[in-house]
Amino acid sequence: MRRVLLVATGDTMAYLTDPPGVATGAQLLRGIADVPGVDVTVEDVMAEPSWDTSPATMLAIARRARSALVEGFDGVVVTHGVDTLEETAFLTELVVGQVRGAVVFTGGTAPFDEPGSDGPGNLVTAVIAAADPAVDSTVVCFNGELHAARWARLVTATAFESDPVLGRVSRGSGVRLAAAPPRRTPDIDGVPETDVALVKTYPGMPASLLTAVTDAGARGVVLEGTGSGNVPVELFIPISELVEWGIPVVIASRASTPGMTSLAGKVGAISAHGLSPVHARIALMAALATTHATRKAVDSAREWFAHLLG
Repeated sequence: MRRVLLVATGDTMAYLTDPPGVATGAQLLRGIADVPGVDVTVEDVMAEPSWDTSPATMLAIARRARSALVEGFDGVVVTHGVDTLEETAFLTELVVGQVRGAVVFTGGTAPFDEPGSDGPGNLVTAVIAAADPAVDSTVVCFNGELHAARWARLVTATAFESDPVLGRVSRGSGVRLAAAPPRRTPDIDGVPETDVALVKTYPGMPASLLTAVTDAGARGVVLEGTGSGNVPVELFIPISELVEWGIPVVIASRASTPGMTSLAGKVGAISAHGLSPVHARIALMAALATTHATRKAVDSAREWFAHLLG
């Protein structure tokens, strides 16, 4: 018998229409057919709406997933609103680190009891994936697809994508993997830094907008650039100055691109190595867990992102 922990956080997956309300994890579980050979334990976690999930809540979910695997659960399922699901899932991957086991994030885009809702199907397939020994990483399970947490992106209000898709899962066929997950990251020693800014760049952007976030206390900055990490040349001098002051600046492209070839790298900016801007912010939070605003912080961030390339 495989043991799975279901961590239920509410949001759209748990909404009910008749009567109106929010289902508990136990109610969600009763709303689906049992998965043979799987014993599911339920825990409800208080969480904000997904569009406003706090870093503290994300971290609490991530830590609970890790501790459940350490306690001996074979897998963990987390139901989560889709708006920030990819951020919480990736933070969980980084917090879980070297601990083995499956952590499967899923959700719904319609009330659980609404005819045709994707919630029940997503929950069933998530439980199947979490119980399967072949799924030994943190993944997003949606519409029968498995996406590595590191690569998953919400591309519409109802769909995730990744490149490559890790595999597929269904009640009839179980888990069918098509690609290997990314290698595990080192364990995080400390608490991820939450004061990391994400700034979208644009042609003609004044340099003052970049320095404004660090003046407000940001200990790290992710810049969303274009193409292979291009940002306006007006930002080169402040990027160089921030790096000298011990504040890492990471460049992530709004396009899916594996590296950075822009001139920003020559003035000290760090490549996100293909991570999306929101994932790059999560990674920088983790990289700054044990450092301070010194040159060591920049070196640590550069080392961390180089590891994520593998």
